[in-house]
Amino acid sequence: MSFSSEIKQEIAYNDLKDCCKKAELCALLEATAALVMREGQWGLLINTENPTTAKRIMQLLKDSYDVKTDLLRYKKTSLKKNYVYTIHVLEKGVKILKDLSLYDHGLLDHPRSSLLSKDCCARAYLAGTFLASGSCNSYKKSDYHLEISANSLELATFIQKLLRRFNIEAKIMTRRKKEVIYLKKADAISDFLRLSGAHEALMNFENARISRDFKNSLTRLDNCEIANEEKLIKKANEQLKDIKLLKDHGQYDKLDERLKEVCELRLKYEDYSLKELCDMFEVEYGEAISKSGLKHRLDKVKAIADKIKEREGEANVRSDE
Repeated sequence: MSFSSEIKQEIAYNDLKDCCKKAELCALLEATAALVMREGQWGLLINTENPTTAKRIMQLLKDSYDVKTDLLRYKKTSLKKNYVYTIHVLEKGVKILKDLSLYDHGLLDHPRSSLLSKDCCARAYLAGTFLASGSCNSYKKSDYHLEISANSLELATFIQKLLRRFNIEAKIMTRRKKEVIYLKKADAISDFLRLSGAHEALMNFENARISRDFKNSLTRLDNCEIANEEKLIKKANEQLKDIKLLKDHGQYDKLDERLKEVCELRLKYEDYSLKELCDMFEVEYGEAISKSGLKHRLDKVKAIADKIKEREGEANVRSDE
């Protein structure tokens, strides 16, 4: 089962108050229903490819309006060959749409705000929009994306404003002649799942998100430690080469005793960091030294080595001439 299906299944089994049932049904019919004349009566023709959505619509129609319905299932002739579930509401089509604020001398692009004046009803309506035409990437993926399709820009804008009421910022794009309201931020998707009542899906999403963020943090930390370790090794090798150069040129024994101490320490503890060398300095010589003090002495050794390299370079140039 896909993550989208898990969310829809949770939404479809939410217990709702009577007012919220109508709000959710409003969103579902808005996306799936058409007004049709059949046997001299205005009825509704509802199409969906999701069996959970079809079952929820039939249950809400029965609870709120006690109408007769027929359910048909057939397979599409397209490449995917998904099943389509068609619900025929044989009566009260106009009455139902009027009661849901979707009809007033014609079909409306979105319900009147009065239907969603309560926060609980607004949440149920938004849950219904996802149940009707929503999808969400698997929580196992790192590219977070939740979207809801709408039949018109007016409806898309209405849903966008309704999400903003709950401090969820969504964007709108056009895809294949449909308007799509979408969320890309993990926090926004979590908030939507929470307000939709998809609590188990929310828990799975958050657990995967936390685990992924934790692993990413560890990876960044490991990379940082590796980089620091490589930098430490490179610096230590340079210092060892400088000390060897002084010895090869008979300059080591001429060093000040304080410089010799840090050289001996570096030769003895080749892979130690400055902090570790400071600790060992206190152990070996019985006095404390700061990192800056130790670095200052090693820099002096480097300066002497650099002068030797410079003289060697000048001598090589003269010999080439």
